[in-house]
Amino acid sequence: MTDFWLSCGHHFLDRDASGGYVVTDEFLKIYLARPEVIPPSDACPAERNLHESLLTNPRRPIAPSEIAAIIDLDARENWQMLVAFRDRLLAHKTLEEAYVDLIRRGVGQTPPLFVHQLAHAILRNALDGTTDARVLRAGELFFRTQRVTLHEGSLVAADDETVASASQSPVSPLVSLLGLPTTEIEVINNDNTQTYWERSDRFDLALDLSGGRDGLAALAKAMELWIAHLLGLTVTIEPLTKLRDASVTWYVGLDADATLIGNALWKGEEVGDDRMARLVGLFRLSFRDAYLMLDQIQGEPVYLILAMTPDRLIRMKPQNLVTGLPIKHLEAVI
Repeated sequence: MTDFWLSCGHHFLDRDASGGYVVTDEFLKIYLARPEVIPPSDACPAERNLHESLLTNPRRPIAPSEIAAIIDLDARENWQMLVAFRDRLLAHKTLEEAYVDLIRRGVGQTPPLFVHQLAHAILRNALDGTTDARVLRAGELFFRTQRVTLHEGSLVAADDETVASASQSPVSPLVSLLGLPTTEIEVINNDNTQTYWERSDRFDLALDLSGGRDGLAALAKAMELWIAHLLGLTVTIEPLTKLRDASVTWYVGLDADATLIGNALWKGEEVGDDRMARLVGLFRLSFRDAYLMLDQIQGEPVYLILAMTPDRLIRMKPQNLVTGLPIKHLEAVI
């Protein structure tokens, strides 16, 4: 078995000639099956009728008056967001184009969950055919929050939701540190990589993100494939162990905390030890076709920065790789 991430719904999507995912009725119906969208037993007729009609034809136009007729305020807001999101997806040829447009124009009222779901599905497409399970595990950072701990000298990231949903009886030091009891957690390694395929939707393998280890190299590869798939650009991303006192001309923060670190480095300000201690990964990105870079950046390295929050969470924003690179005529890419 080499399939993975069935939970993203990729089996319900088609592909166009360029390899992008094409939205199908079956994929749209996944959203109609969400608990917050299924009308409860006491829902008003307007809500029940809207839901039933969309199950029959999930693409049909929705008049604003149909949503306005829903009595429950929370339900009305949910439907407004869902229909707006659906219309955005249907306005583009592929899921990838819809995602890029969403990120560049601003997500607005789009629920973060929907943005993560898009990243999940699109990255599944970008990584299709990848045989290195570490790259797939590293890709989970794109759409799932990670909890980080220092274990036996290694910086280990485990899925935060998996950690939070576990029971309360510690069975090993790592499990205890992560708050992940009774169910033993493993760090992905040479001995268990082949088990990833069958357990990929359980999100129960941890990843070693220590400097110089395979985890950061795997994340670099996942980012290369993400950029190539969404922007059609060939880049090389190299993990670094330190900045080597280089000036930061251009950087992309891969999360909110990393952006604060990058801002300070770019301004030449002192970055405190407490903030630098939250630095998880530092990468250097190079373009194969340097002429695509902004003229003022020609010959300068582009740095990517990944950090964790004060409470040791990684909330990666892969969309920053769509909007943050120094590319000429960005609007012409995809």
